[in-house]
Amino acid sequence: MDIESVRKNAFAMPLTSPAYPPGPYRFVNREFFIITYRTDRDRLRAVVPEPLQVPDDPLVSYEFIRMPDSTGFGDYTESGQVIPVTFGGKPGTYTLAMYLDDHPPLAGGRELWGFPKKLAKPVLATHKDTLVGTLDYGPVRVATGTMGYKHRALDLAEQQRRLELPNYLLKIIPHVDGTARICELARNYMVDITMKGAWTGPASLELAHHALAPVAELPVLEIVEARHLVADLTLALGEVVYDYLAK
Repeated sequence: MDIESVRKNAFAMPLTSPAYPPGPYRFVNREFFIITYRTDRDRLRAVVPEPLQVPDDPLVSYEFIRMPDSTGFGDYTESGQVIPVTFGGKPGTYTLAMYLDDHPPLAGGRELWGFPKKLAKPVLATHKDTLVGTLDYGPVRVATGTMGYKHRALDLAEQQRRLELPNYLLKIIPHVDGTARICELARNYMVDITMKGAWTGPASLELAHHALAPVAELPVLEIVEARHLVADLTLALGEVVYDYLAK
C-alpha cells in the first residue's frame, strides 16, 4: 500500500479493517435512566478540569443508557457519571467516566470524541413495576439504580432541551514515547432529537467502591431527581474548545 493510499484510507485502526465505521451515528429508541444526586463539593471540584466550572450546587447525574439500534456500533449498554458544568458562563455537562459492553463504541468513543470509556457490564431493564440499572466491573457490583416505572410523565420539550446541551470531554491520546500527544477539551452535541417519552418516579442509587471503577468517590448525599427517557437522536462529531498543550 503506497503512502497516498494510507493517507486516503486512514480513519481508524486497524487500517484494513477499522473497529468502527465513519459517522454520522444515529441511535434509535435510545433509553436513558438518569439519577441526579447531590455530592461532596470538594470532591466534585477535584475531578472537573479547568476551564470548566462547577456550579455552587454540587450535582452528579448517574446514567444507565440502553442503545438497541445504533449505526455501526450495534446493540449495547453503558453507564457512568456526568457532571453539570459551565464553560464561558454557559451551561453544559462533563462526562467523567463511562463503562460499556461493546468494543466498537468503546474504541470509537475514545478515539473520535474523547469519551472516557472502559469495558464493563452495565444492564438496564424493567422488572415488573421497577426500572433497574446495574453496573458490574468484573465480578463486583459497583452501581445499582432503581426507579418506579413511569409514575409521572415529564414535559418532552424540556427534556429535549436538556439533551441538547453541549457535552464536554477531556480527550487524551498519548505519543509513542508515552507523553501526551493530544490533551484537549472537546465539545459535542446530540442533534436531530425525536423525543418518544419521558417519565419520573421515586428512585434510589447505591454506589460501591472499586479501585478501577471509582464511581463511589463522588458519594450520594441526596437524590435530587430521576428521569427515564426514550428518544431517537444523532451523536454529532465534535470540536476542540481548549488545547492543554498549546504554548
